[in-house]
Amino acid sequence: MSEKPSRNEEEYFVRQEAERVEKMRESAVRERTAAERKTHIMKCPKCGADLRHEDMHGIQVDQCPECHGIWFDQGETEQLLARHDSGGVGKIFQAIFRGVKAKPTAEE
Repeated sequence: MSEKPSRNEEEYFVRQEAERVEKMRESAVRERTAAERKTHIMKCPKCGADLRHEDMHGIQVDQCPECHGIWFDQGETEQLLARHDSGGVGKIFQAIFRGVKAKPTAEE
């Protein structure tokens, strides 16, 4: 004779299945996010063209061959300013950099 599962048993298995489905959804979202991030590597944020590494006063920066934008990785701006601390352009970059650095980030 087969016994009918109790209400608690049914709730337990429904809860287990819901947790399993939620874990699968989270995993799929993580995989999609990781795949999407890979499509943006070395792409120009402005026009989407492939960026090239260019040497600028001994510092490797990323430059777009289409729109000619220049993109700096973390620390490259400081390196460039340290090498060229005087002059009009240097002062403009220093002012911009101070303004960017002063703004709070989402991590703070």
